Parts: sequence; C-alpha cells; structure tokens
Amino acid sequence: MSAQVDRFVHDRLPPAAQLPVFRYDLPELQLPDQLNLVEELLDKAAAKGFGDKPMLRSPQGTLTYAQAAVEVNRIAQVLVEDLKLVPGNRVLLRGGNSVAMALAWLAVVKAGLIAVATMPLLRAKELGDIIEKSQPVAALCDGRLLDELLLAQQAHPVLATVVAFNKPDAEDSLSARAAKKNGVFKACPTASDDIALLAFTSGTTGKPKAPVTTHRDVLAMCETWPRHVLRARSDDIVVGSPPLAFTFGLGGLLVFPMWAGASVYFPDAPFTPEGLVKLINEVGATICYTAPTFYRQMAPFVKQHGMPSLRISVSAGEALPDATRQLWKEASGIEMLDGIGGTEVFHIYISAAGNDVRRGAVGKAVPGFTAKVVDGEGNEVPHGTVGKLALQGPVGCRYLDDPRQTDYVKNGWNYPGDSFVQDDDGYFFYQARADDMIITAGYNVGGPEVEDALLKHPAVAECGVIGKPDAERGMIVKAFCVLKPGNEGNAALVKALQDHVKATIAPFKYPREIEFVPALPRTETGKLQRFKLRQLNTTS
Repeated sequence: MSAQVDRFVHDRLPPAAQLPVFRYDLPELQLPDQLNLVEELLDKAAAKGFGDKPMLRSPQGTLTYAQAAVEVNRIAQVLVEDLKLVPGNRVLLRGGNSVAMALAWLAVVKAGLIAVATMPLLRAKELGDIIEKSQPVAALCDGRLLDELLLAQQAHPVLATVVAFNKPDAEDSLSARAAKKNGVFKACPTASDDIALLAFTSGTTGKPKAPVTTHRDVLAMCETWPRHVLRARSDDIVVGSPPLAFTFGLGGLLVFPMWAGASVYFPDAPFTPEGLVKLINEVGATICYTAPTFYRQMAPFVKQHGMPSLRISVSAGEALPDATRQLWKEASGIEMLDGIGGTEVFHIYISAAGNDVRRGAVGKAVPGFTAKVVDGEGNEVPHGTVGKLALQGPVGCRYLDDPRQTDYVKNGWNYPGDSFVQDDDGYFFYQARADDMIITAGYNVGGPEVEDALLKHPAVAECGVIGKPDAERGMIVKAFCVLKPGNEGNAALVKALQDHVKATIAPFKYPREIEFVPALPRTETGKLQRFKLRQLNTTS
C-alpha cells in the first residue's frame, strides 16, 4: 500500500501503455513490495556490521553509520513535526556536495517525501522552472546559495518554506532545529513503488524533464552495476566531482557506498585536478568518480605526486576517448572503469571493468539489463552496424507529466538517445548522441536554452547553438550570432555575450566560442537547421 498521501506525482505518471517493460530477471532483484530505501541502506547498516564504520567524512570530522542515522532522524523530525510535511510532498534541495546535503537528502526520502535535488550553479529562472514543474512545498538550501532560490520563491509562492543548512550561526537553521530533536524517527512505510526522487534533466528543448525514481528503482540499481561491475568494499573511501543533484553523483557518492558499507569524503570546496589528486592521497581514497576531461587534467599530477591508494577510477557523464583512457592508465596504472547511464534509469547500464575492458568500447550490458542496437523501426541491426540503443531492465523511464515520454519509451523499450555499434562479443561502442544535446565536460547543455539567453542581449538578433568537438572537454558550446544593426562583432562583444550568458543561466553553459554570421540557415517554415551549422562549423 502506498504511504504517499500527497498524490501529485503519482497522478502525473505516464499511463501504463507508455511505460517500459520492467525486468527483474536476477534473484537479487526480487525486492519486497513494501520498502524504504533509507531504512534498507542506513537503519539496517548495524545489522550488516556497518554501524560503527565510517560513512560520511569531511575536514570537520567523520560520522559513522550509527551517528549518521541519528542525524538523519533529527532532520526528518524537523520536516514532519515542525514543517508539517506529509508523505508525497516534494522538497527541493539546493547545495553542493557536503555532509549536510547528504543527510538532508536521506532525511527527506526516509520521511516518505520526494527529493528534488538541484545543482548549485542554477539561477533563479532555472530554479523557477523546476519549482513550476514539481510544486515543492519546502526547500532545504545551503546558506551560501540562498539568494537565487529566494528570488525564485518570490515568483513561485507554492514554495512556502525555505530552511538553510550549513549555516551554523542562524537560530532557525536546519542544524539548530535538528539539535532540539531526540533523533528517534521511524521510517515512513513506503511501498517499493512510492516515489523517492525527481531528478531533473534538460533536454534539447531546454525545458526541464523530470524522470521519476522509486524506492525500488534505487535499490534495484544497487543490485546491478555496483554488485556486478564496481564491486566496492566496506573499507573503500570514495571521492569524486559529480554533484549529488546528478544521479551519477547521487549513486556514486552516496547510495552505492552505503550499499557496500563504504565511506565518502566530501571536501569543503570544489577541487582542481591537482587538488583532487592531493585529496586522494591525503585521505587514502580508493574509488574516484569524475568525467574523462577531469581525468585527463589529473594525469600529469598523478605522475608528479603518485596515487598509491586508488584502486578504482570510474568514468561517466560523457564519452571516454581511448586516448584519455590510455593516458590515465600510463599515469596511474589503473584501467579506467567506463560506463554509460542516464537519469531516466538512475545510473550505469553498460560498462566493463578490469580484464573485461575492450579498447574503444564502453562495455557490455550490465547484469540485470538487456540492450540492443536497432534501426528507426525498432528492429535489431546486424552487429557492426550503427543504430540507436534500446534497453530494458529493472528500472526505466517515467517522466512526470511530459509528452516526451513517448520519445523515450517505444514498445516497452527505453531509448536513451545514443547511437552505438555492437560487436559479435556483445561489446557496445559509443558513436554519438542521437539528438542535439551538447555534453561538455560531463554537463548536459541544451542549445535552445543558451540561444534563449543570448537573445536576451540587446545586440543579438538571431543565434544558433551547437556542440563543437573538443579534445579536452569532449564538446564545447559554440554559438553563431546574427547581430542587430549598429553592433560590431569583435572580441569585446564576444566577452560581453559570454558574461551575459553566465549571469543569466548556469555559468558552465556559456558559449566558449562565438562566431558572427550574416544569417542563419533555416527551413522555409523558419526552423533553424542545426545540422547546417554543424557543417559550417567543420569548414570554418
């Protein structure tokens, strides 16, 4: 029986005919119909022998699993007793990677609420889009990131309450409120198919999509890639760069370590490539998660400083060039653990590790998943032929109230939007995105969103944005701009437009290259022909 009395998300799930097939083929995927993922991963840690083991580490100290459980309970008490939230309510979370952010996320989900985590770089406009879609009634926000959220709250009063964390001096902070609680809280008795989180992603239209993830989904994913490929141990110390607001980071830097009884180290500030190498050595980290670009930048510092403790380096978030894999292996002696996953299915579904790695390939379908390469009609193509990836497994796409559900799910199969080639041995070789998504240094950027920001500048008449291949970042954002009369396309204007985009939307989305053109290629009906911009880009 569902425990979520607020049915907002449940009532906006896709109809049954638009859902993928969910497959639970492995014995470990036979999960009970009633479960709460935080109860399973945290409350039961002591029974698994993890209670006194480190769980969350930071420069301020370490929390064991037992200590973290008490802190999570106190925050859950604040949510339910003070804020009067009820199961199924959405709670927006805004913060970088920190112990406080991790505890807040766990408390939200344990209380039967739905976590809506957002990246710290998002501006008020982008936060407003997420609030409009998910209708959160409360937010837990890092005290250093309040300004943009409060601006968004003014325009979206459905967000009634904002409580700050990482703000120890404030009397009404989350930690001050939680300190008054006794730390006794029974997990909400959620059904396994009750909703745990909405993990927003941005598609090529720039409008946010909200994949829905259940308690069952998260625990099922723990039983696939982490069990069969990653194989973390309880003595592992995990570090990495992906935000907890990304499912890549949420899995790698919180959920999967908890499943293994391992610990995670959260530094106080973002790190540079050299800083991450030094951090790994300082804390004795054994597993690292980051994007290929970062590994490439880390390699010379590994040669300089060494890195004896690291045993696993996980790469995801963008395509891993073989040159980067070999550069990293030469510097560290470690064979990169590559993988491709997606927010719609929570995490990695094609991967390979150790002796199973094949050069140039991402890997094979992770146990629990079935994958194939198909043509436009969904027919499997011969091995060696480029086609679209289709997959089924214990998780699958459910968009919140979004007509794009039928773009992702067809005839029971998930279509992530990637082009692959499969060889005779079952290895999948990544080719490209099948849509116009720009993946730059592990971040997804929708071209139309950048175009919208540029068009808000008074000098820009028209613009088109594409991804340009780049050896360092995989892709960079490139803009083609048509200027209004009286404006000169020079270096000063390039800088002004870049600064304008950084101030309008998340700074990582700004165009690193801007080319001024007299006109943009369009169809007779006025639609921008991005493929012609890409052709122009190869000759410019």
